[in-house]
Amino acid sequence: MQAPRFFALALIALATLAIPASATTLVRQGIDRLTVENETVVHGRVLDIRSYWNDDHTFILTDVRVRPARVLKGQPGGDVTFTVMGGSVGEISTVIVGGADLVPGSEYMLFLGRVDLPGAANRLTVRDHAQGVFDIVKGHARSQAIGEPLLPDAQGRTEAEGGEEGIPLEELVRQISAHLNR
Repeated sequence: MQAPRFFALALIALATLAIPASATTLVRQGIDRLTVENETVVHGRVLDIRSYWNDDHTFILTDVRVRPARVLKGQPGGDVTFTVMGGSVGEISTVIVGGADLVPGSEYMLFLGRVDLPGAANRLTVRDHAQGVFDIVKGHARSQAIGEPLLPDAQGRTEAEGGEEGIPLEELVRQISAHLNR
């Protein structure tokens, strides 16, 4: 009776050792799911970021303000502000492995949805982490999930949308629009 239980626990322990402690693994999301499952899709430039402690002083959050060039889904009108987990306050930093990496002055395609963050309920955020952010450089969109370990989607694909080379921005916009019109 004890041997099977010990064997099962030993297998679980060995499997756990094979997983790096700092790894974040996400299920691959295609443009279709990113578009349909998020409430806001915006192409814009980050104006500023502000990091702060949550109300409980247990976690650092960062508010990001974006000036939209285009709102493809959601309520148009004015700047968009959303919150991401992590950031720096004074000498303390919280880093989210596989999270969005946003820099003031840079241009992005952002897929945003509402979720509860640590100590901050119902916040508009990049809920799909690095998969929900595409860097826009010279008219080309490249997923920030490139290089992140992604579990296969329903079709068995594991590479971030657009692959290493990314996708032309206007093609990404066309694909998003096509999924919105279904």
